[in-house]
Amino acid sequence: MNFILLLLLNAAVILLVSKLLPSVVIKNFRTALSVAILIGLLNATLGFLLRLPLNLVSLFLLTFVVRLFVTAIMIKLADFFFKGFEVKTFSAALILSFAMALASAGFEKLVEKDNIRAEKTQLNRY
Repeated sequence: MNFILLLLLNAAVILLVSKLLPSVVIKNFRTALSVAILIGLLNATLGFLLRLPLNLVSLFLLTFVVRLFVTAIMIKLADFFFKGFEVKTFSAALILSFAMALASAGFEKLVEKDNIRAEKTQLNRY
């Protein structure tokens, strides 16, 4: 369930950034959802293969920066696959990557707080 909510959140972030940045163009929310799914799949497969050597070279000290750059590359790849999605510059892809990372971190924090609250409620029942 959290995965689906995260995909919807990423699609909303893509749509929002496209409204704020003229160098990011997206047709509609359905395209944004498809792009979010593709970016997630690319990050899980090809992104992992790119991140691993880069993190090893940087001794895992720049993990966040490496993740941002690799996600920006995956966004540019998604731009190649969709006609209704266009990211004109790599800097726009980096901004979109950063916005998606912030939204994901906020979502994870909310889910974590909700899980802690649920565990406390369960402990109080016993």
